[in-house]
Amino acid sequence: MGRLVMKFGGTSVANIERIQNVARHVKREVDAGHEVAVVVSAMSGKTNELVAWCREASPMHDAREYDAVVASGEQVTSGLLAIALQAVGIQARSWQGWQLPISTSDAHASARITDIDGSEIIKRFGDRKEVAVIAGFQGINPETGRITTLGRGGSDTSAVAIAAALKADRCDIYTDVDGVYTTDPRVVPKAKRLDKVAFEEMLELASQGAKVLQVRSVELGMVHNMPIFVRSSFDKPEDIDPHGTPPGTLICSEEIIMENHVVTGIAFSKDEAQISVRRIEDKPGVAASIFGPLADANINVDMIVQNVSEDGKTTDLTFTVPAADFARAKQTITSAQDEIGYARFDSETDVAKVSVIGSGMRSHAGVAAQAFAALAARNINIRAITTSEIKFSVLIDAAYTELAVRTLHTLYGLDQV
Repeated sequence: MGRLVMKFGGTSVANIERIQNVARHVKREVDAGHEVAVVVSAMSGKTNELVAWCREASPMHDAREYDAVVASGEQVTSGLLAIALQAVGIQARSWQGWQLPISTSDAHASARITDIDGSEIIKRFGDRKEVAVIAGFQGINPETGRITTLGRGGSDTSAVAIAAALKADRCDIYTDVDGVYTTDPRVVPKAKRLDKVAFEEMLELASQGAKVLQVRSVELGMVHNMPIFVRSSFDKPEDIDPHGTPPGTLICSEEIIMENHVVTGIAFSKDEAQISVRRIEDKPGVAASIFGPLADANINVDMIVQNVSEDGKTTDLTFTVPAADFARAKQTITSAQDEIGYARFDSETDVAKVSVIGSGMRSHAGVAAQAFAALAARNINIRAITTSEIKFSVLIDAAYTELAVRTLHTLYGLDQV
């Protein structure tokens, strides 16, 4: 017997029929003797509807009331799933984030979990054999007593954090895909599902554009060494052996993976904007005068390239920001033009970032050079490059994104993984 946390996303609980299907998945694990907690998202499309209502009521709405509204989607789902479980003979009750409680910071709409008290749920596992159905995406700030939400995709983070708090054996993330692939199968039909991915690799994949898991959920899994299993909720519950290994991808520590491929996957993001601040006086503090205000505005800067003029007197700084933050980034920099002292502001929004990820890069030289040669052969121009120990990224024109992904996927033998 083990202890499992099962998380179901919006498409998995989109209507009553799918919620009943989820109940059968949960019943399978309970019947196998497992102690089970379930974390649910709002029904598909419901959070978007609630957000739209807030904006319609007032474009400049109170973030605390926004959280009170959007957290209601998960409350509905958790109650409905508890009812569906009771209907198939499973002892179950719903829990809202504040009832556990899941304690968070007071950063409404993007709160971070600070503590989870799982003692009552663990007690009920023993006393009542009760399944806990927990509303994801939400918590409570202990100082204010207000409901908080964790940001879009926050139910993944809730699930991994709850699994750690309950000392679960594994956190199963049920979604509309059957695992993590070498790249997006819609772009590369030959993409293969990976059986296992190291936490570090998954963190890079998620942060560079792969949409399977929220970045913070992977971070939590790595910190707490909590295995995460990504699997499909659309597999028939009765066809799955609860004691076997169903199709899916296990995200775990690198030590568990016997053999690392040089490259594990290719991620890409079209939600990028490139900014170039030109002919700035080359002196100490210039970079801080640009990136400081951007940090104060909570704008994440990714790829940074600096070019110094031949005479060494001026420099150009080129960097990328998320496309959604481009307008704020432009306003932040242009409003500080006198302080920065730049001559020209250039920008480009029709760009994409393509990233190659693999822990095997640590011990193999020339991996990036192969990519640069292959992209050049396809006449794909590289605007900027960043590297880390297990990843490198290139910024290219968005029109070449799919060609670049297919080229690199084939180059590193991922078509045959």
